[in-house]
Amino acid sequence: MSFDRIDRQILAHLQQDGRMTNVELAERVGLTAPPCLRRVRALEEAGVIRGYHADLDPASLGFPITVFAMVSLRSQAEHDLAAFEAHVADIPEIRECHMLNGEIDFILKIVASDLKSFQEILTTHLTPAPNVASVKTSLTIRTAKSTSGIPVVID
Repeated sequence: MSFDRIDRQILAHLQQDGRMTNVELAERVGLTAPPCLRRVRALEEAGVIRGYHADLDPASLGFPITVFAMVSLRSQAEHDLAAFEAHVADIPEIRECHMLNGEIDFILKIVASDLKSFQEILTTHLTPAPNVASVKTSLTIRTAKSTSGIPVVID
């Protein structure tokens, strides 16, 4: 799918403020409301806009601990990779799961209420999971940058 300047402006504005009204969005990109809404709907239907959400502060909701876990599997056969992905999808504290190229097969972003809770996730859900060879973890000390979305280049 190709995007013109207006599409990119729409994407940039909605990524910055997904609660913006269609009228406000249309004004910002120089359209009237109906064609702006048609463009937004087309971007949604094409899967470019995957959804809208609130950016929540984990610590405020009782999850001050963030850990990154590097997981190596014994087998990288497709069915083993898919089984691991399905397993971690059912663990709500695992917020992200990315398959990697190289020595480590997956990196996971995990949130926890405290270190004991994280240890429980690690020892009851992650290390005993089928096909897991090793798990190496790193506790986040502080976050210097956390930007959601992607850079949208407007011509």
